[in-house]
Amino acid sequence: MGVVTQEYATPVAVPPARLFKAMCLDFHNLIPKIVEPIQSIEFTHGDGAAGTIKKITILEGGESKYILHRVDEIDAEKFVYNFSIIGGTGLVETLEKVQFESQMVEAPNGGSLRKVHIQFFTKGDANKMSEQDLKTSQTKVEGVVKLVEAFLLANPDY
Repeated sequence: MGVVTQEYATPVAVPPARLFKAMCLDFHNLIPKIVEPIQSIEFTHGDGAAGTIKKITILEGGESKYILHRVDEIDAEKFVYNFSIIGGTGLVETLEKVQFESQMVEAPNGGSLRKVHIQFFTKGDANKMSEQDLKTSQTKVEGVVKLVEAFLLANPDY
């Protein structure tokens, strides 16, 4: 097994508290409404705290797939949300799991910076990931962040 690490930060034009609420605390309600490929998010274990497992059903290429999302740590005071993708038909076959460590921090312009540290745990001899695969992963994650940002900007009372 190998581990491939990726880090980046995404600027967002809303304060950390609003971004954290939308992307972490209310993720299961909001994301299926604004991210078209995500059909549903259901709790299969827990109530949202650390240890909770969510089943995220995605429509991809006309096919319904799912991933299992485990909450590893949640700290509403520090705006930290760490989770792992631990299985499902939507997890790439060469990956055992993917761990995300994220924190929303205040940006100088009054918005946020969503910092993320990702570890891709590969199976067997698949101990590398291509630059294209890493870029694709980053683009998908940042795309969700930008959809949440647009929703929050359009809905200031959320």
